[in-house]
Amino acid sequence: MRTLGNYTPGGILAAALIAMFIAAFSAAPLFAGGKNDAGNQQQEKPQKKPQGNQQKESLSVLVYITGMVTGSPTYELLAEGAQNFAASHSNVTVKVYEAGFNQAEWEEQLTSLVASRAYDLVLGSNPSLPEICASVGKKFPNQKFIITDAEFRGNPQISTFLYNQYEQSFFLGYLAGLVTTSKMEHANSAKKIGFIAAQEYPLLDKHIRPGFLDGARLVDPDITVDFRVIGNWFDANKAADLASSMISAGVDVFASIAGGAAQGMIRVAGERGAYVVFHNTNEYKLAPGVIVGCGLMEQKKLTEEILADVLAGKIQYGTSRTVGVKEGYLNFIAGDPGYTGSLPRDIQEKFNAFMNDIRAGRVPYTVPPL
Repeated sequence: MRTLGNYTPGGILAAALIAMFIAAFSAAPLFAGGKNDAGNQQQEKPQKKPQGNQQKESLSVLVYITGMVTGSPTYELLAEGAQNFAASHSNVTVKVYEAGFNQAEWEEQLTSLVASRAYDLVLGSNPSLPEICASVGKKFPNQKFIITDAEFRGNPQISTFLYNQYEQSFFLGYLAGLVTTSKMEHANSAKKIGFIAAQEYPLLDKHIRPGFLDGARLVDPDITVDFRVIGNWFDANKAADLASSMISAGVDVFASIAGGAAQGMIRVAGERGAYVVFHNTNEYKLAPGVIVGCGLMEQKKLTEEILADVLAGKIQYGTSRTVGVKEGYLNFIAGDPGYTGSLPRDIQEKFNAFMNDIRAGRVPYTVPPL
């Protein structure tokens, strides 16, 4: 267990020990799904003259969605950012491909798409995608891949951008801790918060879950987390069943990384009386008074900046860059009525002071290795 010590909002604390890996970080889109026949899958012969990082006269982008766009804020923002960039650049085309939820099919689908040689760049967002791209890239050594929300180094065809999800979970956990120890209507004395995940993977297990609990324990070291796994990203009924069981066990504040399945958790929290803090996007309007805090992942902003750098020949492949609050790619949405109208003033004041200290680097924490 990491010992974080006591935190006093607004105090001058030790400098944050964050291991940042620093490197140089549509056109009408077409949505597709299922197994598309994209042409010949024969191995591509390397060009005699390497591509390098040269400015491009045109750019064709495949946005490869490992799942479905609808219901996933991460994928919605990725697709929207790419489409916005293409709409403002006549020399850029974008195709958005929805690969579905069967992970066993992703590599075969991507291989078929890359084999068409129709795309200068494959753009995706999934922690497990770099390994798939590395395998596909062995057959097509001229293909370039950029993956957000992932970390992968040393492959000259791949560049990744890792959001500091420990940090986002850390501040959302702090808010959950304030709520569960409060006198709000649905808060109880159990000091138990809940986390529902679609599935387990290294980023979740090593950054997101620990960050959520570490943040909550800055409020009270006796807080515990009830963690449950759905098994997929779409089963809202199972998420509802899990949430109901967790409320019966004393959970009064939830977080989730569950895609569309999170709708079941939100519904049950509203019906049975519990609160939700949400990762990555503004979802206050889904359940006013239930969703009391929303983090923001600037996926659309990052996507547009990545494509601008690709077009200008500025991307460095083989590298990974970590981005968070300080760099302007993670934040908390504090101006929405869903936040200001749902929480007591004293909780808002404590949390706002905490966020200001996070931005200023006055809250000490260490990001665990992946």
